[in-house]
Amino acid sequence: MQTNEDVIFSARLQENISHLKERYADCFDVVFHDFSCGQTPAVIVYFMGLTDSDMINRYILEPTLKQLSEDGGNTLEDFCKCLPVSSYTLIQTMEQAVIEIGDGNVVLLMDGEERAISLYLAKWEQRSITEPEAESVVRGPREGFIETLMVNVSMIRRKLKSPDLKMKSIRIGRFSQTEVVVAFVSGIIESSLVTEIESRLSRINIDGILESGMIEELIEDNPYSPFPQLQTTERPDVVAANLLEGRAAILVEGTPIALIAPATIFTFLQSPEDHYQRYYIGTAIRWLRYFFAFIALIGPSFYVAIVTYHQEMIPTTLLLNMTKSREQIPFPALVEALLMEITFEALREAGVRLPKQIGAAVSIVGALVIGQAAIAAGLVSSPMVMVVALTGIASFLIPHFAFGITVRLLRFPMMLLAGFLGFFGLMMGITLILTHLFALRSFGVPYVSLSTATNLSQLKDILVRVPTWKMNTRPRIGVWNRYRQGANQRPGPGRGGRRK
Repeated sequence: MQTNEDVIFSARLQENISHLKERYADCFDVVFHDFSCGQTPAVIVYFMGLTDSDMINRYILEPTLKQLSEDGGNTLEDFCKCLPVSSYTLIQTMEQAVIEIGDGNVVLLMDGEERAISLYLAKWEQRSITEPEAESVVRGPREGFIETLMVNVSMIRRKLKSPDLKMKSIRIGRFSQTEVVVAFVSGIIESSLVTEIESRLSRINIDGILESGMIEELIEDNPYSPFPQLQTTERPDVVAANLLEGRAAILVEGTPIALIAPATIFTFLQSPEDHYQRYYIGTAIRWLRYFFAFIALIGPSFYVAIVTYHQEMIPTTLLLNMTKSREQIPFPALVEALLMEITFEALREAGVRLPKQIGAAVSIVGALVIGQAAIAAGLVSSPMVMVVALTGIASFLIPHFAFGITVRLLRFPMMLLAGFLGFFGLMMGITLILTHLFALRSFGVPYVSLSTATNLSQLKDILVRVPTWKMNTRPRIGVWNRYRQGANQRPGPGRGGRRK
């Protein structure tokens, strides 16, 4: 028995139509429009809502009927010559026709021909290009990806116009037939990285891909790690910058979220605005972000450990005030911290799910009201509310949501270790996390790239953000071409500047 991929077009038009109608049985939105090319019967097949019907009438049916009736042509080659459509493809199998129709294209079949034509006339409603809400910047481009793959590809092409920007397409999903594009810059990226990405994508055998997060889970190195191993972004400028550093981007039809591989822990703690501001401002903000990311991870745990086991580390005056505020609290510090952290996370999640107009107000007002009510009721102490609030603010400084929620979740086992073992448990938790991070890989690249750094020049865009004119080389992430710019790029008199 032949599979769908083995069925090729027959020279008999009715046989081809019968096969396609069998494939599209109970599909009310598929259209089979019969007409004649000169003396030859023909049919076009397309989906309503995915294809521009006005363009079909204007650019296919009307000029084709007129031209072929005058010239008397009745072959597929004659039809192609009279087409006022710039893009079309000749196809030979039924499965190719099904894929083209599903993409919103028009498939034309003629009697006596063992081939068909796919005409690129897809058109559907799509969201306009807007600024990504999750990656907003003060200075920088205001455009973000949308759910249409070709629009996203064109936005990257506008920034990298070189033919060395390659785009390889693959379809994943037996039913969804989702188009996935792997983008990279030839001559910069290591070819083995592209081969590995394509190999992992080709091994995916699933019913459907509806979002890039599904692909992320299927191709990452360690599926049990809580840390994201591929960077996600909605910004074309971020994708272009990473492509120029020797990484690859994975774009998926139907989602504005692009995947970037490989990723390191420092890519999740950097914002695109770091490179758009002055270098000393970018460095200061980056260090502030590193510090508060550490606070977001161990803030409540540190407080629980000190209050429970290490009161001698607290200054006497502060200890007396904390003891006074806690004398009416019936719970130990660990239970108090867990109660407040769970409440805070619930409020944050409620703010995300509520309508945007009231979500932020409800989460902020709810946190204030509940915190004050909890203090008045004697359930939690004032210092604990302050620690939880500071930790929540610190978590907002992490630019990437996936990494931020990982830090938020790791706070809870850290609090349990600190509550049962004090500083020993806290250091045990930090040691376990660091051990896991140093062992983690993203497409073969160490997750903590400091472990492979042999000189300070490799840290110039990690610990600090050096001036652009000093970033002569790319990061060591398996790039083939390490040099990104010429030497002596420093501006000034005699170096491209002009003395006034």
